[in-house]
Parts: sequence; C-alpha cells; structure tokens
Amino acid sequence: MTTRINEIFSIRYPIIQAGMVWCSGWELASAVSNSGCLGLIGSGSMDPDILRMHIQKTRENTDKPFGVNIPLKYSKVEEIMKVVIDEKVPIVFTSAGSPSIWTGILKEKNVKVAHVVSNIKFALKCEEAGVDAIVAEGVEAGGHNGYEETTTFVLLQLIKKTTKLPLIAAGGIATGRGMMAAFALGAEGVQIGSLFAASIESSAHENFKQKILATGDGGTRIALRQLNPVRLIRNEFYEKIETAESNCAGKEKLQELIGKGRSRLGMFEGNLSEGELEIGQIAALIDEIKPASEIIHNLVDEYNVALEELKRM
Repeated sequence: MTTRINEIFSIRYPIIQAGMVWCSGWELASAVSNSGCLGLIGSGSMDPDILRMHIQKTRENTDKPFGVNIPLKYSKVEEIMKVVIDEKVPIVFTSAGSPSIWTGILKEKNVKVAHVVSNIKFALKCEEAGVDAIVAEGVEAGGHNGYEETTTFVLLQLIKKTTKLPLIAAGGIATGRGMMAAFALGAEGVQIGSLFAASIESSAHENFKQKILATGDGGTRIALRQLNPVRLIRNEFYEKIETAESNCAGKEKLQELIGKGRSRLGMFEGNLSEGELEIGQIAALIDEIKPASEIIHNLVDEYNVALEELKRM
C-alpha cells in the first residue's frame, strides 16, 4: 500500500484522519500519527492560542508527521495561519475557499499543502496554486459539503481525468474495502472522518459518539443549502431547519435559527436535541467506539483480505 501520498507526507499507510471541528484535538491526531497514518488537528473550532496548545501537545506525544486542517472561510484564518507558521507545522490541509490565497505562502515555509475540493473547477485551481495533493470529497461526507452534491466515486473519476496530482478520496469511507474501491478509481490515499469521530481519542462528547453508533441507514441529511450545505444527523434541530426550508425561509431566517455555537452545543457539549450533529452517511456502518490504533489496524487488515480475494477472482 505504497503511493505518492505515503511519500509526500512520510507516512506508512496512505490514510489521513480528517481534521474535524470539535473531534480532532491533539489526542486523536497524535494517536493516528503514531499508528503510521497522518493525524490532523481540526482548527475550525479553535482560537489561535488553543490551536497553539494542541500543536505543542501533539509534538509532545508523537515524533511522526502530523498536520492542521484550516477552513479558509474561518474568521480568524490569518491568526491561525500565523500560529501554524510560527510553530513550523509540516503539513496543512485547507478547505472551504480558494487554494490560491495561502498555498504559495505555506510552500515558501516548506509546508506540504493539500486542499479539499468538491468539483473540477477547484481541482484545476489546486493545480494552478501548486498544492501537493487534492482531497476529493463527495457528498457522503459529514459536515460541510459542496453545492454540486457529487458522490465520492463520481467525483474521483471526474477529477482523475483533469489532473495528474495525487488524489485523496474522502466521504463514505470507513472500511478497508472502501479504501480499495477508492484506489481502484484513481485515489492514492483516503481521508476518513466519521470513523475517527467515534474513536476513544476523539474530543467529541460521549453523547455524540453514542449517537453516531445509533445512526442507521438514512439517518443523515443535507441541510442549509441556501447558506452552506452541511450533512447532519436528523434530530430536533434538523427538523426545525427542514420545516423552515420547506416553508421557503430566507437566509436571514435560517441564520437566526442556527444562532451561534450550534455545532459546539451538539458535538462537544453533547446536547443531542438542539445541537448541530455533523457526521457522514457511513455512520450507519459504525457500531463500536475503538482506539485509533485498532481502527487503523482493522482498516489495513480488511484491505489486505479484500486484495487477496480480488486476486483469486
């Protein structure tokens, strides 16, 4: 299982743990990196000083490569970037914005850069900007999604035709067989979020982790298409949003319903009725909370078993 992704990020397995808000702190990132994959700190829910602490704690707990995920629409992005550069973080994954703004600055500091896209247009912008890898994230993924709502398998094939940059598949992957399928369609690595959100080392509230386990087939939906599409577990908050959207509520009314701190309320504080619960469709396959090291061991084992089965066909 050796690809360009292994080489670019100096990791044993081409598996990246997504930098999820309220779930991806130093404990998860360092545990994943120690297991031979790439752990990411999710900066989208952190103040700059909090991020600095998480970076330093990650360094104390692993001597392996790790990175930071930075949503470019975050209001404190300039301060976050300053922390990342000051702390000499070796790898940055950017999302929710144009890669042209920060990639050059980061590359000048010898930072490896990957950017998350949901369409061909931004994949081409990635190539122009000089990123090291592209994360092709389909609509199956939890959290914020692209307006196109293209599935991971379709998106991989579309982007594979337009760029020679290494691709990382994201959205709907939580098994070794899923990894193999992504590789068959041109990916050289996978980014996994939901499975790690439900890990022991995840900083998410235990209530949220248990809710992930209880989420079955059809238990998530895309909401808030007028503002910024996001995949959520269906709960009382989601039902309010769905009702408002069915009644043709405008952007102002939807923003009023969301208020502030809604994802913190649900994912970090454990309010399962009024909080925003971001998770992917693959939650329906997750049935146990495990340590990150065991998750990775199982992924690799299942991949190898599936590979041998295919060889016999």
